[in-house]
Amino acid sequence: MSSVVRKFTRRVPIWKPRVTPIKREEATKEQLEALKITPSNTKVSAYVLTLAHDVESLAVRSPLFNAIMYDEGGMSRSERELGAIAASMVNRCIYCAAVHADRHAKLENSTEVTDKLFSEGLKADLTPRQAAIFHFARKLSATPPETDPQDMDELRKAGLKDTEILDLILSAALFGWANRLMHVLGDPIRREAPHER
Repeated sequence: MSSVVRKFTRRVPIWKPRVTPIKREEATKEQLEALKITPSNTKVSAYVLTLAHDVESLAVRSPLFNAIMYDEGGMSRSERELGAIAASMVNRCIYCAAVHADRHAKLENSTEVTDKLFSEGLKADLTPRQAAIFHFARKLSATPPETDPQDMDELRKAGLKDTEILDLILSAALFGWANRLMHVLGDPIRREAPHER
């Protein structure tokens, strides 16, 4: 029997919406237009189909998501994912943490960082640059006003350029918002292992 996932995992759960997603065959012209640009330009998820109930917001949200997480230049893709993971861990968004931990592992061809984060949390033994990125995104997600010029200095000491710091701020901020939508609109449901079917 399916159950809500409570612990962080790299195994991406199913996201079960509480609001019925729109059906593409029943979508309005405006909804179909907004659905043309999906996050990462991949398949249209149940989450995006749920967001399509607010077509004006979705039409802005998807291009913004793609620009923050996938545009070239600035911070690397895997480091943007690390910022998303930190925000999602603070906000206890199991689904987002899993999706972006899985993407981080695939981009890095390694599960080492996400294994450490999910097993050791704040005590995870990361490289100085990884630690600076994770701890800044975590602090920004927990209590934004507590970030200060010293945090910027720490990021620069770890080798981040100002454009990379901006990408990190945008990544963490994006997931501060996205995590809350995920919590309100649905639940992460455990996928059955093949032997359980």
